[in-house]
Amino acid sequence: MTNDIVALIDYYEKEKGIDRDKVVAALEYAFISAYRKMVPGADAIETLRADVNTKKGETRIFAVLTAVADEDYKDKFNEVPLATALKKNPETQPGDQVEFNVTPKDFGRIAVQTAKQTMMQRLRQAEKEMIYEEFKDRAGDIVSGTVRRFDRSDVLIDLGKFEGVMPSRERVQTEEYNIGDRIRAYVVAVENEGRGPEIILSRSHPNFVRRLFEAEVNEISDRTVEIRGIAREAGYRTKVAVFSTDDKVDPVGACVGLRGARVKNIVRELNNEKVDIIRWSDEPEEFVREALKPAVLRTITVDKENRVVHVTVDEEDLSKAIGRRGQNARLSSRLMGWDVQVRKDESKLEQFEKKIAGAAHSMAEQLGLDDDLAAKLFRAGGMSAEIVAEMPVDYIAANLEISEERAQDILDRAKTNSPST
Repeated sequence: MTNDIVALIDYYEKEKGIDRDKVVAALEYAFISAYRKMVPGADAIETLRADVNTKKGETRIFAVLTAVADEDYKDKFNEVPLATALKKNPETQPGDQVEFNVTPKDFGRIAVQTAKQTMMQRLRQAEKEMIYEEFKDRAGDIVSGTVRRFDRSDVLIDLGKFEGVMPSRERVQTEEYNIGDRIRAYVVAVENEGRGPEIILSRSHPNFVRRLFEAEVNEISDRTVEIRGIAREAGYRTKVAVFSTDDKVDPVGACVGLRGARVKNIVRELNNEKVDIIRWSDEPEEFVREALKPAVLRTITVDKENRVVHVTVDEEDLSKAIGRRGQNARLSSRLMGWDVQVRKDESKLEQFEKKIAGAAHSMAEQLGLDDDLAAKLFRAGGMSAEIVAEMPVDYIAANLEISEERAQDILDRAKTNSPST
């Protein structure tokens, strides 16, 4: 055995953490493969064994042959004449298995180079198996690593002994990653398919936020406070619904922390993604009111059969309730599991329109107009006969879309009915 093979064994044992016996087993397999390639007809040998002495640096190849009567000897690769077998063991009987050293005299550097290539393949496979064994139960954990390289839009992350991949679908689109960056990510799954074990990482998964809260908030880790739901649009906004069975514990306050310290740490890890912490409620009316804050809801109508919540807000609160690009209403819907419909409260407008209609009707009676013309006059500023009497004829004609003769008639009537005339 050459020094480079010895170094390879030490490297995989110490740096990669692969058991030494597995490394040696891979080397033995590799030397058997090298032997079969070097020796013509060796592929026909059914049973070969390699013996690697890592201390002396010696490698020997043994073949297990079946002893047969001399006249029955036909298969030189798997059989041995009884006379030859008796020289090795005088008690050998026909049919016994006898092991012979078949190491070629020139089984040297060429064999070592061939064995090294095969050994590397076996050790890579062993490394992948070890990845799967170590990480198969870590799905759902947060791990730290360094950005190593990029494969198109996928990010390859160095986790120490292993490498994880963050596919483009698991990236946060508002985040930029550079080689050498230290990042934390959520282990979505450890897949063991055709290409071997693969550690799938994510920074966009909702459970990444869940794990951050569990690490940061003691009341969540000891189950005093529960996270009942998370809805997330990674990079922009996340809503977290929390609940506590202990009346003495404020679940929202526990998650926010003193002066917001706890949630600030989480927001910092999420690169300033907005995080809303909401008190969970089984009552849709109460829950939607919390979820759509800071908007003030005017009315709430619940359709339990179709799981729809209709809410109305004043015009000034409409943008708050819907949120930027509709995020607030959309995340609230996902958090509740209900369809949240937000619309402007028209009740004030309806009341205003009724007042206008009433005033216009009185004006119509005074000036001998129909209600439509009276309403147009009212909207043009003519809220009383006295005010109309001061309006220019052309202004009345333009706003009511009538002739100046008709406008003059209205003006005359207004002057007649004006208290000042």
